[in-house]
Amino acid sequence: MRYLFEEYALDTDRRELHRGPDVVSVAPQVFDLLDYLIRNRERVVSKDDLINAIWNARIVSDAALTTRLNVARSVIGDSGEEQRLIKTLPRKGFRFVGPVREAQGAAGAAVTDNGVEPPKPALTLPDEPSIAILPFTNLSSDPDQDYFADGMVDEITTALSRFKHLFVIARNSSFTYKGKVVDIKQVGRELGVRYVLEGSARKAAGQVRIIGQLIDAASGRHLWADRFEGELSDIFALQDRMTESVVSAIHSKVLRTEIDSAVRRPNNLSAYDLCLRAFPHLYSWTRDGTAEALRLASRALEIDPRYGFAATQAGSCHFINVNQGWTADPKSEIAAGLRLIRLALSIDGNDVIALSILGWATACFSDDGDTAREMVDRAVALNANSAFAWELRGFTYELAGQLEEAIGSFKRAIRLSPFDPWLPRTVTGMGIALIGLGRFDEAVTAAKNALQANQTYGPAYRCLAAALAHLGRDAEARKVVAQVLEIEPHFGISEWVVHTGQRQAQMYIDGLRKAGLPE
Repeated sequence: MRYLFEEYALDTDRRELHRGPDVVSVAPQVFDLLDYLIRNRERVVSKDDLINAIWNARIVSDAALTTRLNVARSVIGDSGEEQRLIKTLPRKGFRFVGPVREAQGAAGAAVTDNGVEPPKPALTLPDEPSIAILPFTNLSSDPDQDYFADGMVDEITTALSRFKHLFVIARNSSFTYKGKVVDIKQVGRELGVRYVLEGSARKAAGQVRIIGQLIDAASGRHLWADRFEGELSDIFALQDRMTESVVSAIHSKVLRTEIDSAVRRPNNLSAYDLCLRAFPHLYSWTRDGTAEALRLASRALEIDPRYGFAATQAGSCHFINVNQGWTADPKSEIAAGLRLIRLALSIDGNDVIALSILGWATACFSDDGDTAREMVDRAVALNANSAFAWELRGFTYELAGQLEEAIGSFKRAIRLSPFDPWLPRTVTGMGIALIGLGRFDEAVTAAKNALQANQTYGPAYRCLAAALAHLGRDAEARKVVAQVLEIEPHFGISEWVVHTGQRQAQMYIDGLRKAGLPE
């Protein structure tokens, strides 16, 4: 018997494991372990089952069993962390979870477990995160309602395609699976994608419900799922709202998964991986973290000097250094940041992230407010689903003194990405704008929300201190000032104004002074 899975074949007659045309060296005990798990793949195999079958009921330590399982995973390209093929179920046992085809003899015809035709050859994964949106299942009693489910898939595919760092399979390819019972892992291999979105739509009695779930195509693991409901009185507006929610959740989740994956790939230091590794350091919002992010992005540019993603990331680091007062030479940092962001835009003039950053930097470090607002407005027009673009639009309009417009942009950013790593920054920006409008109680709430997300974020403490001071809650304000100076011992109001370009934020600056922060 030959068991076929992914690119492997386990030949029990010859006691050989093949990967494509090559024979993989496997210790006899490890081969027996694989054979037993695959033959019993329809059930969970207990520790005692394995010991009885492989070790003839001899006493075996947990460490020895774990070692053998890890070796078995290793020879078929799996790992204890990923568990793509051999899954451990805590306190229950183990199970082989990969799709298996059986073939009699060396050249027998392959037959899958469920009798369907064998999968097509796997495509090579692109370097960037890749996703396919499968046709949604129409759960309505009326088959003529397929158009609604298909329309949702079209909208989501189009919206995801606007993100420059996602590889999105075209609709025509995804729709070849319409009406079929599919194996997500097989879809991932056939379309060459890491992630698959599937879902369903139901319309009844003037209501619609859509359920979506994001799946890791390699492991079959569910990464995200949600349900969206609403009235059918304005079907297209409802469709737009649902698309916005799905897209923001998917893009955020895919990016976080890619970052986690890059950190676990120590032997794959491509330019893309280096940039992904830089993200957690950027999100730390610390001086050391930003320095490490800049180092990684700079290494990525050494590998590929025309890599816009790396240029944008490195430019951001320079601007953060200036904005936070972490540099002795702000002019040089600003010049370096502008050079890198303009490099990114010379590569792709429609790069929404680079365009947003350049707009904000223009507002922050020059007096050309009109050009700055034109840039950020163009960025959100290019991709209305980019939370980052809306956030920087908020800061840009805040610098121009248009506080209501700024707050609207901040709210839009939060709506698009409610669990964003930059959320403390966004909420703090909104808090400062609320102080400028005299809405001090709301500013206190905003600052506290920011601190719930990041308890070491200095700007949120400053916002809280200023709002409390304006409310006359002096004792509370003094306690917060002590926390500010513990996190930012060298903070000074005048220097902060120069670094951030916030000269127009007089109510906020007055609040900082009332709270007792040093000049």
